[in-house]
Amino acid sequence: MIGLTTYLEQAKQGVWDVRAAFLPQQYFDSVTASGGVAVLLPPQPDPQAAAEAVLDGLDGLILTGGMDVEPSLYGAARHPLTDPARPDRDAWELALFRGAEERRMPVLAICRGLQLVNVARGGTLHQHLPETLGTERYRVGGGVFATNEVTVDEGSRLAGLVGPGSLDVHSYHHQGVDRLGAGLVVTARTDDGLVQAFESEGEGYLVGVQWHPEENREDRRLFAGLVAEASVFAARPVHHEVTA
Repeated sequence: MIGLTTYLEQAKQGVWDVRAAFLPQQYFDSVTASGGVAVLLPPQPDPQAAAEAVLDGLDGLILTGGMDVEPSLYGAARHPLTDPARPDRDAWELALFRGAEERRMPVLAICRGLQLVNVARGGTLHQHLPETLGTERYRVGGGVFATNEVTVDEGSRLAGLVGPGSLDVHSYHHQGVDRLGAGLVVTARTDDGLVQAFESEGEGYLVGVQWHPEENREDRRLFAGLVAEASVFAARPVHHEVTA
């Protein structure tokens, strides 16, 4: 049972134009194609209590892409080009991530998800990479994913899934990791030095990638890796008991 966080945005269907929870099909297709059951997790009004209840029924968690993380969460003033605040989603995903960490539940963090994990671990973000790096290579716009080459570090958990060395990935972001959060190890970068992936130093399974693996139907390895770890987690005798 793999939980995937969802957007909560204005959406249209037929005559209806309402706030709705949704997630691109590519995400849950990637989970089901890898042998998992996808459970969608929209923001909740009481995130802490809801996270505790929801996580008891899950074996793995995916923090998905979306709008920018609120800058005040990492002590920064808002950049003019940072997305409007999504406090409901920030609070919900932080509660889910922290609860998953307490349970040592496997986590895959994608794009915004990687940034949220970095913030949760005390790290900071570059709010607009074109100013920092002088390039639009990571978000060309118009709903078109850019292709970038990342270098995966040998010996990392990520390398165990996709192999070490060069990997072409789908990018769509204008923010990125600045100061790395506590207990995280960088496992992939682009040639400009930007962090493209990290994992946890500890024994728990935490893989974060700045790119969008769900956009590559021919390569489900990151999702298969999470589902495999979730299967191990599910087989533990009392895997939902929170440890101090």
